[in-house]
Amino acid sequence: MTDTPSYEAARDELADIVRRLEAGGGTLEESLKLWERGEELATIAQTWLDGARTRLDALRTDSRSTGASDATTASAGVSPRAER
Repeated sequence: MTDTPSYEAARDELADIVRRLEAGGGTLEESLKLWERGEELATIAQTWLDGARTRLDALRTDSRSTGASDATTASAGVSPRAER
């Protein structure tokens, strides 16, 4: 695969693969290829989500170091989350 799909494209293709696998009717080889592609797409989607979390965490850390409050962060479209 030369181009990495967007998160949304990976998610949509993965959902389609799940529907196809659940419907059955394909050969074992076709099912295995779909499963393998699904694994690739799941990894791609998770990478996008991990990157988004890293960016949000960096923004929150930066806003805290500059004295911005959670209210300011929330008004910028970033929802505060409970500390782990």
